[in-house]
Amino acid sequence: MAAAAPNSPTQPSTDAALLAQHDEQLKQLRRQLQIKQFELDTVLGVAHDMTARDHSVDELYHMLRLTLQGQRNVVQLVLFAREDGQFRPRLVLGCDLATAEKMPLSPPLLDGEIREPQAVEDLHLGPAWDKYELVLPILRQRQVVAYVFVGGFRSDYDRAQLMPFLTSLANTLMGAVENRRLQAQRVADAAVRKEIEIAQEVQALLFPRKLPNDADLAIERSYVPHTEIGGDYYDVVEIDADRLLLCVADVSGKGVPASLLMSNFQAGLRTLLRQGVPLVTIVPELNHLLFRNSGGEKFITAFLAIYDRRTRQLEFVNAGHNDPLLVDDNGRVTTLKEGTVMLGIMEELPMLRVGQVAIPRHSMLLLYTDGLTEVFDADGNEFGEEGVLAVLHRSRYLPLPKLHQEMLRTIEVYSSRGAYFADDVTMLSCRFK
Repeated sequence: MAAAAPNSPTQPSTDAALLAQHDEQLKQLRRQLQIKQFELDTVLGVAHDMTARDHSVDELYHMLRLTLQGQRNVVQLVLFAREDGQFRPRLVLGCDLATAEKMPLSPPLLDGEIREPQAVEDLHLGPAWDKYELVLPILRQRQVVAYVFVGGFRSDYDRAQLMPFLTSLANTLMGAVENRRLQAQRVADAAVRKEIEIAQEVQALLFPRKLPNDADLAIERSYVPHTEIGGDYYDVVEIDADRLLLCVADVSGKGVPASLLMSNFQAGLRTLLRQGVPLVTIVPELNHLLFRNSGGEKFITAFLAIYDRRTRQLEFVNAGHNDPLLVDDNGRVTTLKEGTVMLGIMEELPMLRVGQVAIPRHSMLLLYTDGLTEVFDADGNEFGEEGVLAVLHRSRYLPLPKLHQEMLRTIEVYSSRGAYFADDVTMLSCRFK
């Protein structure tokens, strides 16, 4: 058999075909490289733009939407982000947010159980999802923070290319959103801390720095706030050489608003005292001041009394407050009830009676707020006024600081919550010599 010619006519055509195939492969590789470079540049550009300024969360979503609108391969897209424990649509292409809000998510999606890319048809979400092909979970710190639903792929090649690209963009977005929210939370927390500091300083200025302890009487106080800013108030004001005012009050609510309302109460009280106004005028004026400032939405219970050293008479008004307890040297107890309703709930007080009581020698007066009595044991029994009286009867001869310590120790033992009291605890005691 004859040998083939050394230069067969089929050889050049085969080499040309191989060369053409090689050139096409190079073109595809260059195209893929260009796409990858474009995608990388896009992700880096989005990340830079999102961190260059303090954008709001809505602005961050809008920026990504504009970026995705420039991607010709993205036809249908909806991004559900986890906010306050629920998934909500925040970014859409190919529909509107109102439509996306009506698209149901399955329990596994709502519970964050879908953690890998998955075909939407396998989730059985219903006809509303027919245009979507893939769901891409976005995870941060091992928790699903968003789902990206995409559809309208023109080819499997588009699908393979877009999945990592969209995931990177969504990760960048959710990271920026989380950072923005953390930053906003830090700013808000700092503002709250500053408000608390200011309110604590204001509250500290309300309390008297020095209490009388002389030949006529001795006064002691204890104040245990339930929160950083309590709602209780006590005061002792030397009106003149013979008379002094005793006051304990409790404002509804807690925190900065309560502190500010109490500061108004104290300012009004001290202004009226400087003017030499009697209790029968002081109390209605304070009620009018509080009602004007709070519109009846907040109130203050208060006990105000003026003691005259010369006559040993105590003139008082109980404005819806816990009844103070006057214990004489023989252990007899008088509760000081006369007065009116709580202050600030109505523009005009419906009634006002000023009480008066003679103070026996060697007697003791205890003023307190409801945090002292509203302490409950494990069976739900209240410590109450009876518990306070029991401590007074067995410990009334103790020095006042020791008496206060014993009262606080007793309610701490009694309480099912230990030293964590459910309300502010305030005591103001006065021993008449």
